[in-house]
Amino acid sequence: MEAVAVIVALIFAVLVTLGVIATVKTVRAVKRGVDRTVTQARRTVEDTRLKARQYAQPGAPGEVAQLRLSLRTSMRATQEALRLAATEDASLSEALALFERLSAHGHELDDDLKRLENEPDKARIAACLPELRERTERVKGSADSLRWAAQDRARRFAEDDLETLSGQIQMEAGALRHWTTDEPEASRAPGAAPAGSTAPAEGAPGAGGRAADGQTPERPAINGRKTWQQPGYSWQKSRRPESTT
Repeated sequence: MEAVAVIVALIFAVLVTLGVIATVKTVRAVKRGVDRTVTQARRTVEDTRLKARQYAQPGAPGEVAQLRLSLRTSMRATQEALRLAATEDASLSEALALFERLSAHGHELDDDLKRLENEPDKARIAACLPELRERTERVKGSADSLRWAAQDRARRFAEDDLETLSGQIQMEAGALRHWTTDEPEASRAPGAAPAGSTAPAEGAPGAGGRAADGQTPERPAINGRKTWQQPGYSWQKSRRPESTT
């Protein structure tokens, strides 16, 4: 009885532990989902505010908002492109490391632009704007270069794979059309006509075998597949055998 009680206690402890682990994982997953939703919402609100400020405040303040918006858009697009491509191409790890270093400069530049955006002195904004504009173009150009290179690399791989696949399909299609082959010389019966020669007509002199008896000679048949018995693809309708009634 004591052994049974110990086993039951151990099973109960294992179940409780598994339940706690599952609960913790679920809570963490929900928390990550909430954090992503909040981050996305804040990002959308900030982008909308910058777009409105870009058109509502002409001059230097509007240009600052435009620089922030273009910087954020370029960095976000590059980050997403590299993250998706790196899952299929391990050689992009170096590009991701470079982008992380570039992101540090991007965050620093965005903070400087944000401080300048809240600057009430328009003269100071005009004085600082050329240098910030140049930094923005450099960071944005580097991000765009990484993104375009990753996209060109993925497109090139896709084109190479498609070209190889097309060649294999053409070879297979040609092989499937060779349903008849010439009879080998060694297996040809003595006195038989060579391949490509004209066989004597039925009833004509020299015609032997069943053809001389008035019977139709056997002809090689193409053994086609019973397509209605083969499993189809999702875009094909299943074919049923015709009714024999």
